[in-house]
Amino acid sequence: MKIIADENIPYVKEVFSHLGEVQCYPGRKMSREIVADAEILLVRSVTQVNEKLLQGTSVRFVGTATIGTDHVDEEYLQKRGIKFTSAAGSNSNSVAEYVSTALLMLAEKYAWRLEDKTIGIIGVGNVGSKVAQKAQALGLKVLGNDPPLQREGQGEGFVSLEEVLAEADIVTCHVPLTYSGQDATYHMINQRVLEQMREGTAFFNTARGAVVDSKALKNTMQKKAIGPVVLDVWENEPNIDAEILEAADIGTPHIAGYSLDGKVNGTLMLHEALCEYLKKSDAVQIASLLPQPTVPAIILNPADGAEQKLLLQAFRSIYDITADDAALRKIIDLPENERGRYFDELRKNYPVRREAFNTRVKIQPDDIALRQKLGKLGFQMNR
Repeated sequence: MKIIADENIPYVKEVFSHLGEVQCYPGRKMSREIVADAEILLVRSVTQVNEKLLQGTSVRFVGTATIGTDHVDEEYLQKRGIKFTSAAGSNSNSVAEYVSTALLMLAEKYAWRLEDKTIGIIGVGNVGSKVAQKAQALGLKVLGNDPPLQREGQGEGFVSLEEVLAEADIVTCHVPLTYSGQDATYHMINQRVLEQMREGTAFFNTARGAVVDSKALKNTMQKKAIGPVVLDVWENEPNIDAEILEAADIGTPHIAGYSLDGKVNGTLMLHEALCEYLKKSDAVQIASLLPQPTVPAIILNPADGAEQKLLLQAFRSIYDITADDAALRKIIDLPENERGRYFDELRKNYPVRREAFNTRVKIQPDDIALRQKLGKLGFQMNR
């Protein structure tokens, strides 16, 4: 059995080789010729999976190692009888830690006290719910908006988008990209919505670039009608708008969910789904393949600063978001025709980033409140 996979899916050969011959290619270069005689296709978000790619091929199973599925024509797959699976929730904690780090960075930059702030979360599914948990651990008041979940009776305490825009100091998007239906999210953050935000509202987008009307966002940013902006996703990736990047407080190359732990989760979820489809054992050992955490332990001293400063110190010890921001900003000085390649290279060659659960924190002397907060934020705690 032939398996074609995106080369950026970690450990894909090691995990799937017992099921067949695994061949890896760059995701943007997937073509009908490459997948023609493959039965299994494993992709990430940069590959458009549709009739153009699959017509006349032998593909009978498609898996995307991502939580988003807007790059996949699911209706076409269903018509063709091709099994489809995604890695929903695989990197949700990675994104939530990215948002937590960005919140703490902005708090330091603008002298915010996060416990005085309200965050509005648009989309409270796998990712948004994790963001809500960490925001609450940081002391923020949380407003959640998710009409589909509200109609389904999943969760409670949801508020309208209008209430989020009227009350939130920070608005963050965690919705899938959809183009039709009453909950379509394409350009849901448009000029009208941006104008309803409170003056100085901080805006985060780590969902999909096209959830935001980039022209409206640029216009609003240039007028300084909203506050700090944090963007990990961009319309027309990899050919992003450099003017928006210049105006943003933090800009990164679609890597919020790129922790190694999150990506490995995606690999394992696809493996489990494929084994179920093939009716084969899904037993696989991957722990021995993972590198040791770069920062297995840290020590925090409450005498070194206020609690919020120490929380930022903990997150910065495992993830330097400023390095990702600085790397992306180099794109501004490149010729326009080279920017897309550079953006993709940043993602392809992204350094290993581990999540907080890999790092044990010792607080010396002990501070119970700080210890409890760090535990809720995902760190291992030493007494």
